[in-house]
Amino acid sequence: MLTREVGKVGSPERDEFNAKALAWYYGEVLRDRRKALGITQKELAERVGCDRSYISRLEKGETDLQLSSFIRIAAALGIMLRLDVNLI
Repeated sequence: MLTREVGKVGSPERDEFNAKALAWYYGEVLRDRRKALGITQKELAERVGCDRSYISRLEKGETDLQLSSFIRIAAALGIMLRLDVNLI
């Protein structure tokens, strides 16, 4: 069913869908943690040196999350990141 809706694995359409799904997922993780800590978007933005609107877009999955930004935001939220790289 997913293939019918968003294309075959490896197709540009499927790759775009996967990227948007990951952006949404990571936005949810960041928002949930921020709220659990009782931090506003504005406070988080000040801690990491960005605009509140950027935090809002990230939490909604509306913008591409750069690794450097993810590291700074995760650190501000007390999230430990682990990056696994597997060569195929």
